[in-house]
Amino acid sequence: MDKDYIICRCEEVTLKEVEDAIQHGAHNPDEIKKCTRAGMGLCQGRICSTLITQLLEQRGYPPQHTTPPHSRMPVRPVKIKEYLEDIKDE
Repeated sequence: MDKDYIICRCEEVTLKEVEDAIQHGAHNPDEIKKCTRAGMGLCQGRICSTLITQLLEQRGYPPQHTTPPHSRMPVRPVKIKEYLEDIKDE
């Protein structure tokens, strides 16, 4: 796979950046997230977390090391319109 391959579209993190993070001691998705911002974009890692997990498993890290990263609220993108509709209903 090309080193310029985009792993995280939201934060434009490349395969090379993820591999560099792994080489410098990031051995689980949360550590990679902290080093590269992969998984911190609009989708909150719904797309890139699978690729990152696969990369770690290909490098021999056991499944207990590749648990999904912690997510922050909102878990999914929510349009402001949805909040405003809730306020109108009250």
